[in-house]
Amino acid sequence: MIELLASSLRLSTPLLFAAMGGLLCERAGIATICLEGVMIMGAWAAASVAFGVSDPYIGLCMGILAGMLTMAIHCWLCVNAKADAIVSGVAVNMLAAGVTPLLTKAFFQSPTNTPSLAMEDRFGAVAVPGLEALPVVGPLFNQPWMIYLALVLPFALHYFFYSTGRGLRVLASGDNPEALETAGISPRSVRWKALLWGGALTALGGVYLSTAHASQFTRDMTAGRGFIALTAVIFGKWRPLPTLGACLFFGFFDALQIRLQSETIQGWEVPVQLVQSMPYLVALIVLAGFIGKARPPLAIGK
Repeated sequence: MIELLASSLRLSTPLLFAAMGGLLCERAGIATICLEGVMIMGAWAAASVAFGVSDPYIGLCMGILAGMLTMAIHCWLCVNAKADAIVSGVAVNMLAAGVTPLLTKAFFQSPTNTPSLAMEDRFGAVAVPGLEALPVVGPLFNQPWMIYLALVLPFALHYFFYSTGRGLRVLASGDNPEALETAGISPRSVRWKALLWGGALTALGGVYLSTAHASQFTRDMTAGRGFIALTAVIFGKWRPLPTLGACLFFGFFDALQIRLQSETIQGWEVPVQLVQSMPYLVALIVLAGFIGKARPPLAIGK
């Protein structure tokens, strides 16, 4: 059971980063269906640079920069060019899905994956002193440091939104941008800053996948996690702490489907395809009937 919970934390981490990034953007008033593309670009840049310079922290910085630049494209299209956010998000996703294999082929002569990172060039496990030796639950406190950051992030974002002036500006940008203009604050400026920071957070999900959870970038390695993260934001009703619970919920089912792939039920071997579809089926079921009334930011898309 502890192994299943530890696996759930590992699989929830990219969802948490992407969900918090998407939450920051959407509370500022910009829909972000482009989370998948931002994660892909962050994952590719981090793995490629970490392999080239043999330093995962430089790869981390470049992954964040790639995510911010990708989100900047979406921001310019939505905020400056007044494009529809859904159309822009789909375009960004398609761009990322097409550019990364092209760059991988150009730099590494393979359209599907970058070279594997050496163990010292990856983000390994970091034990929490005094807790990793606890009986039974000890493995939960011996994880890559990015997992700890992902778990703290929703609480930090909750504090930012509801206890700081800049956070309240972001909320006003998504709910009542006219009030910001009355106060002499530009909603466009607030949205640009929110989306750039949101791109950085989302990119961390991709960085984690390619440098901590795995040892290389592989084509489409995000496997729909950006869309599941967006589902978690909706499930959490655009609030950080409920979104944390939603990400852990989806991460648990992702870990469960991996465990079930090697199981049989009363002599019947469960089809792998059915098991692998479990996280997406759960997301659809949650969206279809278990959210209740969820009110998005009032000015989103305007």
